[in-house]
Amino acid sequence: MPATKGGEEMRVSTIAILLCGVALPAQAMQAEAVAAAPQDQQVQAPADVAATDEIVVTATRENTLLSKTPLAITAIGGDNLIKAGATNATQLGELAPSLSIDRAGGSALQITIRGVSSTDNSEKGDPSAGFVLDGIFLARPQAQEVSFFDLDRIEVLRGPQGTLYGRNTTAGLVSLISAAPRLGQFSGSVDATYGNFDTAQATAVVNAPIGGIAAVRAAVNYDRRDSYVRQGVSAYTQDPFKDNLSGRLSVLVEPSDRLRVLVRGDYSRMKGRPGGNVLLSQLYRGPFAVPADGQLGVNPVPRNIDGDDANQVGVPERLQSVRHNSTWGVQGDVSYALTDTLTLNYLGSYREFERDEQFTGLTGVNRATGAIVTSPQTFRGSYNQNSQEVRLAYASDALKLQAGGFYFKEKSAINFLLFGTQGFQPGQRGYVFGFPQNTDSKSFALFGQGTVNVTQALRLTGGIRWTKDDKKRVGATVYHANPDDPLDFTPGTRPGTTNPRGVQDSLNNAEVNYSKITWRAGAEFDASSSTLLYATVATGYKAGGFNDGCLAGTANCNGSAITDPAILFYQPETLTAYEAGFKARTFGNVLRLNGSVFHYDYTNLQLSQLTLVAGSPVQRTLNAGRAKIDGVELESVLKPHRNHQLDFSIAWLNARFTDYAIDPVGPLTADFKGRKLDRSPEWVAAASYTWTIPLGSDGSNLALNARTRLSDSYAITAPVLRAQFVQPSFTKTDLAVTYNAAGERFYLQGFVRNLENRLTLASASIVANFNATFDDGTAQLADPRLYGVRAGFRF
Repeated sequence: MPATKGGEEMRVSTIAILLCGVALPAQAMQAEAVAAAPQDQQVQAPADVAATDEIVVTATRENTLLSKTPLAITAIGGDNLIKAGATNATQLGELAPSLSIDRAGGSALQITIRGVSSTDNSEKGDPSAGFVLDGIFLARPQAQEVSFFDLDRIEVLRGPQGTLYGRNTTAGLVSLISAAPRLGQFSGSVDATYGNFDTAQATAVVNAPIGGIAAVRAAVNYDRRDSYVRQGVSAYTQDPFKDNLSGRLSVLVEPSDRLRVLVRGDYSRMKGRPGGNVLLSQLYRGPFAVPADGQLGVNPVPRNIDGDDANQVGVPERLQSVRHNSTWGVQGDVSYALTDTLTLNYLGSYREFERDEQFTGLTGVNRATGAIVTSPQTFRGSYNQNSQEVRLAYASDALKLQAGGFYFKEKSAINFLLFGTQGFQPGQRGYVFGFPQNTDSKSFALFGQGTVNVTQALRLTGGIRWTKDDKKRVGATVYHANPDDPLDFTPGTRPGTTNPRGVQDSLNNAEVNYSKITWRAGAEFDASSSTLLYATVATGYKAGGFNDGCLAGTANCNGSAITDPAILFYQPETLTAYEAGFKARTFGNVLRLNGSVFHYDYTNLQLSQLTLVAGSPVQRTLNAGRAKIDGVELESVLKPHRNHQLDFSIAWLNARFTDYAIDPVGPLTADFKGRKLDRSPEWVAAASYTWTIPLGSDGSNLALNARTRLSDSYAITAPVLRAQFVQPSFTKTDLAVTYNAAGERFYLQGFVRNLENRLTLASASIVANFNATFDDGTAQLADPRLYGVRAGFRF
């Protein structure tokens, strides 16, 4: 696609940075605690550079130093999340290379890593990137945007993690590790934030020992803010967007050096207003219509979306939007050392999620009158998931092995109802258009991975995982006159009602089974005591599934519900990743450099799109052929003095379709070969500078921080238009001033995020008009300018 002038200028700047040989990291590397490495043999560090301890990560399911972990990984400590102002998952994209986490409708999160993503956030869909809390996969994206609180660290793993973490990690993994209780220590903390949009956040933590072998830790968090979207044409308030209350209770018992038992329980209440539909026509100039010649649609031209005027509700709402969701879970993490080299690990969890929402949806545009057609909608859903894993780990000086079994089961019962979507009036059959259904998903896996020391400096790794997935749905598509009408599969019109279009209830049943072997092979080499080289080949897998509809010949499968098998079912997506990288610390740890280069072969991408079925818009997930992804990521931290730190990063990404033919509405097709994958800017560069000013001999100081991120333009695909919406290149800058008291007893911070108030496109959805063409849609935008104060104290 044509580059914008801003994009060209940014390319020149970033290429110049590369030519100068300066590799810069995401701000997240500043947030890492950095290792005190052995002094370089030839260059001594300045005397006033303080050595610090390096962060320990568990990305390989064992404790390893970040600098010795042969993966592309970003780790951010919990205290540094607070300092960076990252309070929820959507803000992690500014702290880790090649990562984007966006709100994709209401509170559902869409994670994109190196261009790999998934747009199906329904109960029958699966993400392409895993979202894990304390080792437990969270299946529902609607339950993932809970405020960060009392975390030990966050680890972002880039690239497929199919061996140790299994399915649905094709893109990678976002892992949240909460702080564990600390033995023999009574301590606590309180942190609070207040900002614009009436943002109020507070976290309180208490850690208490129980004798010498146990401890308990309790944390509670409150998170509230108004909507970033102005009320616009809506007659209803959008505030508050969220009003969440969360708590976690953890108990740690270590009766001996061999046994460790950690039990956690958590609860979150998630309330708010999930409305706020911004029209695409407020952000882009058409055309939105499907081109009649079967060629690629003209890319809609972006309007100026940097101002607040664009970020307002453009859809007349039919009722007050309401969100009243909740989730809770309990888990146990047990490790027992059978011998000095052999350890048995158990990780088990049970979780529930209740979703109760009502909102107004945009369902069409009447081209004859230009009127926007809306529909009141309700969603009621109950979900529970059960995951169990047993793992045996062996570790000696020459060999490390781990093997185990994994079981996961999720059950859901939902009832999604839309009112008056096709012109029906209350009392007419068809006024209530809905999808009541139950879905079961099971996954079973056996896995093993080992690392052997060939020499003192060279290590080889190999791993394999076998996964079996079963999915089943029992449901219906219903056309009722009233919300409480029973299911009725009798063809024709029910007595006493009108049925102008001959609509009738029909089954919506499907079942699939898949199995897959994923594997990993790698080598790592210590070029010196402070330089690690590594190379890996790894595979990822995401199970196939089914769309709405049923097969001809199934009892009560009739009318528009009859679906061709090629459309009803979609196949698993697979990815093979080739990667090489290095991690180096030079000049006595004054300069740290990380770099990686990678190539992906991506097959059967699962892409969701809106299609027309019997004149009604229906979302379907289809396989999109093939894609290839190439990239380079460079990160560094330069700390020439204990009071000065400079962080830089640069990432180049070429993520494109190599085979993707779209046929959304009939015989017309469009070839997307060569087009970019969604949310995959070609260039992204970031820089951060922190100046710490000592205020006295007691250790108090003033920390000044500025960071900026430059992103090339990126696209969000509209398959039904055979076109892509373009987000132009942009810059976002954050500033913070923090006073730290002596001994870090308390701190006070003022901050501003997105100083430019740049509004960027996070998601786009197209809807149809009454003439069965696509005329407009809705969008969600990323966060505007945010500012406020933050304070906390420790005891």
